[in-house]
Amino acid sequence: MILGIGTDLANIDRIAGTLERFGDRFRNRVFTETELRKAARRRDEAGTLAKRWAAKEACSKALGTGLAMGISWRDMAVSNLRTGQPVMAVTGWAADRLAEMTPAGHEAIIHVTLTDDHPWAQAFVVIEARPIEKTPASA
Repeated sequence: MILGIGTDLANIDRIAGTLERFGDRFRNRVFTETELRKAARRRDEAGTLAKRWAAKEACSKALGTGLAMGISWRDMAVSNLRTGQPVMAVTGWAADRLAEMTPAGHEAIIHVTLTDDHPWAQAFVVIEARPIEKTPASA
């Protein structure tokens, strides 16, 4: 079952301007070390961070809270599988909110997709509750 859906559209040039203006203060307030390492390896740091910004916004919307209810930017983190597929992990208040909204007997799965076409970066997040399969007891 779907627990939440969120989307966000971020302007890459706006993120680039914020990076120029606030530098590491902005980077360290919003992004995790993993996200910053990924962006530093990319030719388009601002574009990479803009997609992650959009993913965090989309995730907060899928959690039904937005960023106003206590979720920290760094409570939501985007990383990539070896295949390149983005994945979202939550900690802190975001993890608490996810646990609260997940029905008993289910596990929450966060699906995230990212795209960009300068000057826009976009993210979609879908939170799914999947029944936990019971394994038969050993005989």
